[in-house]
Amino acid sequence: MSKEKRSFFERLTGAVRMDEAEEEVKVTSSGKPARRSGDDDVVSWVDEESDKDAELTIDVYQTSDMVVVKSMIAGVRPEDLDVSITRDSVTLRGKREEERMSGDGDYLVQELYWGSFSRTVSLPEEIDVDEAEAIEKHGLLILKLPKLDKKRQSKLKVKTV
Repeated sequence: MSKEKRSFFERLTGAVRMDEAEEEVKVTSSGKPARRSGDDDVVSWVDEESDKDAELTIDVYQTSDMVVVKSMIAGVRPEDLDVSITRDSVTLRGKREEERMSGDGDYLVQELYWGSFSRTVSLPEEIDVDEAEAIEKHGLLILKLPKLDKKRQSKLKVKTV
């Protein structure tokens, strides 16, 4: 590292200037640093998390009376999709199976994700689990989750025994 004084930003974040970096860091396709194996010149490009589920992309927004979760699940059969909800979270879990049309060497570009995925979302407010609904339309999963009305009151009749 150079004897030159580091900027406030560099001290705050721990950043290192590119001209001060001692060695080039190789990264995997997921953007994570590659692991070194045994010999310093050999780099393992195997992603350490390859056995874990991929994270599903989602949109979450709320209206005055409901929370809505949307996710693209095109190519997932309904029996391969599991939606679990509690009052304060939603978990989407599933598996997208690939239908092989050609060998691995025949692909020019291969970007689609095949395999298992999951995503758990903490909700901004408690929801009414019994009134929740899931709709799939053209590969888009839409979860409509009504918020609990904590201000709702009801009259309770007293019975005599």
